[in-house]
Amino acid sequence: MTSIETDGDSIKIVNQLLLPHSTEWIEVDTIEEAHDAIKSMKIRGAPAIASLAALSFASHLSRALKSSPPPDFLSSTDALKTHVEAILSFLYTARPTAVNLGAATRRLTKTLNSAIAEGKEVRAVVEDLIAEGKAVADEDVGRNKQMSKNGGEWLIEQVKKRGGSGEGLNVMTVCNTGSLATSGYGTALGLITYLHETGKLNKAYYTQSTPYHQGSRLTALELQTLKIPSVMICDTMVGSLFQHHDIHAVVVGADRIVRNGDTANKIGTYNAAVLAARHNIPFIVIGPVSTVDLDVADGSGIPIEHRPPIEACVVRGALYPFSVNAQGQKEQAAVMITPEGLDGIYNPSFDVTPAELISAVVTEKGVAVKEDGASAFDLSGIV
Repeated sequence: MTSIETDGDSIKIVNQLLLPHSTEWIEVDTIEEAHDAIKSMKIRGAPAIASLAALSFASHLSRALKSSPPPDFLSSTDALKTHVEAILSFLYTARPTAVNLGAATRRLTKTLNSAIAEGKEVRAVVEDLIAEGKAVADEDVGRNKQMSKNGGEWLIEQVKKRGGSGEGLNVMTVCNTGSLATSGYGTALGLITYLHETGKLNKAYYTQSTPYHQGSRLTALELQTLKIPSVMICDTMVGSLFQHHDIHAVVVGADRIVRNGDTANKIGTYNAAVLAARHNIPFIVIGPVSTVDLDVADGSGIPIEHRPPIEACVVRGALYPFSVNAQGQKEQAAVMITPEGLDGIYNPSFDVTPAELISAVVTEKGVAVKEDGASAFDLSGIV
């Protein structure tokens, strides 16, 4: 599965708000449309939104080079710098918690400044920026596969140390971290896919991940498509699952991992970590190096996005029993499940899991664990 398709300067994304019952591809032709798609969660997942932002930026500049007459911002490097910095700042505001988006905009800003410092002409600077924007997305799949292998092999080793065979593993995850959340393969779901491909996985368990139901809508669809044996649970059933089933690990993605290992991820991750610690189940965080933010000391410095209250009151899905429209697609509807005009709705999109509850942090460069007795990680070896 894929969340983004490109053809030259054209970009299309899957509208993830309509999955799994309808597959609608949306054209993203402007910076404003990319910003809206990210902010409205038509596309989501920290790596995927960074890829879309970078690709839309590259497309914008590529189209400008082909315009006749050329836009004013191509008249000088000063004009280009002003234009580019404004675009990158605007894109960053779409979703502030996911550090990958900020890493992508900083990377492009560095490319801009370096090219100008080298004395390159405007066109050459723009060509460097286009190439770098495309590279942000292109690099994602390879590193996802590497980090999934790193984490999968580490888990197998840990299970063997506990006296297990390293096979028939049951792994739980939260939210959606597969191909729909990245440019391909995935992070936490990538680790699960790796275990499945190598014959080590028995079953994947995943939470519904309310209120957006990324688990029951998106992870369910990806696991079903990949034919990976799986079980959906409600978010409130995690403790019961740990009490009554042999779960070998919880593996989650990350929107931001800070210097000490504290991790911001989809709301409900912290709950799962607390319960995993109670049941002595390894809790693994996996994400690309671009998700690690060494500039922030601990989780108290992570900005937490709060979504509109209405999103916690309304669910969307296919009408049941199923009916189809004139295009042969299942009819869908949004349904309010709370009283109208409800006051007092708490709806953060993320929570922060403290490092002391995390067993390992995995990137494409390796696996970090805490020293005996330590409550924080040293992430320097995996960034």
